[in-house]
Amino acid sequence: MSGNGRLVVLGAPLGNPADASTRLREMLGAADVVAAEDTRRLARLARDLDVTIKGRIISYFEGNEERRTPALVEAVLAGELVALVTDGGMPSVSDPGYRLVRAVVDAGAPVTAAPGPSAVTTALALSGLPVDRFCFEGFLPRTGGARRTRLRALAAEERTLVFFEAPHRVAGTLTDLADTFGADRPAAVCRELTKTYEEVLRRTLGELATWATEGDPRGEITLVVSGASATPAIRPSDADLRAAVADREAAGVSRRDAITEVATGYGLRRREVYAVVHTV
Repeated sequence: MSGNGRLVVLGAPLGNPADASTRLREMLGAADVVAAEDTRRLARLARDLDVTIKGRIISYFEGNEERRTPALVEAVLAGELVALVTDGGMPSVSDPGYRLVRAVVDAGAPVTAAPGPSAVTTALALSGLPVDRFCFEGFLPRTGGARRTRLRALAAEERTLVFFEAPHRVAGTLTDLADTFGADRPAAVCRELTKTYEEVLRRTLGELATWATEGDPRGEITLVVSGASATPAIRPSDADLRAAVADREAAGVSRRDAITEVATGYGLRRREVYAVVHTV
């Protein structure tokens, strides 16, 4: 037992073991408990880094984190060093971790980190897009209707946007992005970052949608999309506003939400669109 109970969040390499930090190696070797998203990947990482893990290894992933969090908190409170590691990148960022960090903080115990790689910042740096201001959206909803609703709410966002996506859904997501944000919006598909077959495609959303539809994208994918132009758009006619709201209602969106989405998309006040829709 280390006698210095705390939780340490470890940033693991995205794919290239050479990106591992010295502190990551030290923490893996010193931890009394290592909570890993995938114990097999942890074992492979330890071999690649020539690190011997002496502590207890516990599987900790989305399906069991609620059940296993209390025991890990107790381990920290008992004076043990608990290390949290996911398959790659920083825990909590669209990966297991938030629940445990929150629980340890609430228990009054210390939490620290051995910072490391992140697919979010790596993709931003490689995208060639403005990244002085950005927002991370993680994974979009899996179903088309819910995904399009979310994208309509983001259409006027001026900051650069970052999304994670599964390879079998990336064609549908890029198509919805092109339809909602405009086919000419600049974007980048970052695939298999730091790995042997790393690929970064910098094109418009329309071109990327065609690439994904006609090809067979594989691997871990991060999408980076340029923000909306800050230039005020020409106000559409009342008829066009009514039609835009009606289209969203036909897709299953409530009138209230449809009005909000249309107002946001055109940079208008909600009450202005409301008045147009309810004018006979």
